[in-house]
Amino acid sequence: MRRRAVFSNKVLPYVLLTPQLLITLVFFFWPAGQAVYQSFLFQDAFGLRQSFVWFDNFRALIIDPLYLDSAGRTVVFTISVTALSMSFGLLFAAMADRRIRGATGYKTLLIWPYAVAPAVAAVLLLFIFHPSIGLLGRALVRMGVPWDYLLNGPQAMLLVVLASAWKQVSYNFLFFLAGLQSIQRPVIEAAAIDGAGPVRRFWSIMFPLLSPTTFFLLVVNLVYAFFDTFGTIHVLTRGGPGKATETLIYKAYVDGVINLDLGGSSAQSVVLMLIVIALTAIQFRYVERRVHY
Repeated sequence: MRRRAVFSNKVLPYVLLTPQLLITLVFFFWPAGQAVYQSFLFQDAFGLRQSFVWFDNFRALIIDPLYLDSAGRTVVFTISVTALSMSFGLLFAAMADRRIRGATGYKTLLIWPYAVAPAVAAVLLLFIFHPSIGLLGRALVRMGVPWDYLLNGPQAMLLVVLASAWKQVSYNFLFFLAGLQSIQRPVIEAAAIDGAGPVRRFWSIMFPLLSPTTFFLLVVNLVYAFFDTFGTIHVLTRGGPGKATETLIYKAYVDGVINLDLGGSSAQSVVLMLIVIALTAIQFRYVERRVHY
């Protein structure tokens, strides 16, 4: 039987829920509502007057080639960050799950990067890959490699992908390791007795049992790549060079904060929110069917 919490005071549960509900309302629902409202408005150049334009801001996005290019870059960026961070998180978790000397120290070191803010992670990568002051960047230049992510678009995209994925590897590692440690050891030992090697045991037994964890991390990593990578891009490239790293979230910032197009940037925010909701719904609708709990 499930144990249910029983409160003698009927008001107490609502009092306990009120702080979290207020935080959710003030910092999530209210800004989202403001973005939806602003997306139907158009302001003059001085911000003194505004008019209701219905869906004109959304129509402008559909025919804007710069916005469509940014959407394409966002797809490439999101898939790259998600695949890279989840792959290395799973690899490190599988290695740390083995009985090796100093395993606790390895696990601690692999978890630490998650405590680093995205902007700080970008600064750390800058001191490594900057062509003038970075350790690896200067080494590449000395070896004759034309490395300069400040002028080369593909190199800039590669760098922001690496920085964003490095920040998220620790989060994936933590959940994958917990999932691996929850697998019953007799199952693995029985497969080993039957002659299955380490690779066969992992892909045939362990990885299928990780499907709930993998599904959860897939949703989280997609949302992370869409929204939480703004700080990394802003510190490293500011969307450049030549908009080569300008994703949808960064374009909404440029149009709203720098270009002061509040209606257009709000419409971009709404579209981005709808895309993430649609992706999450599709994953729960189709991908979850392959998940075994």
